[in-house]
Amino acid sequence: MENFTFHNPTRIVFGKGTEDKVGTEVKRHTSKVLLHYGTGSIIKSGLYQKVIDSLSKSGIEYIELPGAMPNPRLSLVQEGIDICKKEKIGFILAVGGGSAIDSAKAIAVGTCYEGNVWDFFDQKAQPVEALGVGVILTIPAAGSEMSNSMVITNEDGWFKRGCTTEIVRPKFAIMNPEITCTLSDYQTVCGIADIMAHVMERYFTNSTNVDFTDRLCEATMRAVIHNALLVLNNPHDYNARAEIMWAGTIAHNDLLSCGRIGDWSSHQIEHELSGIYDVPHGAGLSVVFPAWMKYVYRHDVTRFAQFAVRVFGVDYSFASPEVTALEGIGRLKQFFKSIGLPVSLKELDIQDDRLEEMAQKCKIVNKQEGTIGNFVKLNQQDILNILKSAL
Repeated sequence: MENFTFHNPTRIVFGKGTEDKVGTEVKRHTSKVLLHYGTGSIIKSGLYQKVIDSLSKSGIEYIELPGAMPNPRLSLVQEGIDICKKEKIGFILAVGGGSAIDSAKAIAVGTCYEGNVWDFFDQKAQPVEALGVGVILTIPAAGSEMSNSMVITNEDGWFKRGCTTEIVRPKFAIMNPEITCTLSDYQTVCGIADIMAHVMERYFTNSTNVDFTDRLCEATMRAVIHNALLVLNNPHDYNARAEIMWAGTIAHNDLLSCGRIGDWSSHQIEHELSGIYDVPHGAGLSVVFPAWMKYVYRHDVTRFAQFAVRVFGVDYSFASPEVTALEGIGRLKQFFKSIGLPVSLKELDIQDDRLEEMAQKCKIVNKQEGTIGNFVKLNQQDILNILKSAL
């Protein structure tokens, strides 16, 4: 087990009707807030009215910034920064999923910075100060409501890049599973793929003696798989929605990272898909992750066999652990297919004409070696091979 420090200060307010408490939660931090949300779904659902009623009741002045969209754009972040500086706003309330939350986080660090906020995503600078951020979560997926990370897309070149810093963990997150009943099946399953990927990025590790967090990861994945089928059968199943929502938070709040080093190459490869083609992040991950697994499983067949047995109930083959490992990868792929997710690039209408561009653009973490990933270090040719295998 690796050394670790775990601290997560985000206050979680979970359950039915909790959105009505947003004014009280915001009041703990400010009396003037930037209200950031998407393109109108919260207005149709009635959530918007509940939010502004609660803010008004608590005497909170708010300025609105709508327009958050999947794969959140740098241009909207810059607009939000300009508003916060002009209006002297010190707190941001994000109402939505990972896109609104990540955009809010980027506005939070950009407002406290004299340079271009993209510097943080282009690894030219590291944030040292940020406005406070609060969240009302509407889509369980990204886990951004309790995480220390954010991802933004720069329209100039369509680069999708992330930034990690402890100062952007939200001050609070309000989570009412009832709100998620309005999601379409496709939005729901894309979120499920994202949650599964966050756990698997941590699960496939070279760190040893991590059985406790292995089993936490496995329990989280099994719970998501079980409840995914329940919620697709009955979209208004509150208990299934609640299980998925809380699992999505746990998947990315770093509890499952304790004592281990995750991989994260699948996320970085997928960022090039959604950066260029604007596909839903979860849909891109359901294509990339099985392809990555098939490419690297021989690095630690035992771990992949363990995944197969403990997560999908595959019978262990003592004669050939490799058979067990491959069956687990196959069952993950079949699970994604069974809930309506793509498992090939062609299903996303992505052909082979820009694969080399994506492999070349893929963010290199280890600049000295020119690689991404920790479980298996992947170079540009490896990335291209994985993309080709996903066709």
